[in-house]
Amino acid sequence: MSNDIKTKALTQREKEVLDLLIKGFSNHKIAKQLIISVHTVKAHIESIYRKFGVHNKVQAAIYAVYHHITDIEF
Repeated sequence: MSNDIKTKALTQREKEVLDLLIKGFSNHKIAKQLIISVHTVKAHIESIYRKFGVHNKVQAAIYAVYHHITDIEF
């Protein structure tokens, strides 16, 4: 699967969760920011892991930054 397809496979909400995850927000803070439950945040994060083929937040963040999936600049 190409990076473009993986990027397009993310829902808008998954992109929002990913951006906050990359900024270092905890699941609780992501939930509060997006006005969703922590359980829903965890479900979105698990979906992102599956789509990227990674196993944790650090890997997901690195993958997203490396493949230019996020607009976040450091």
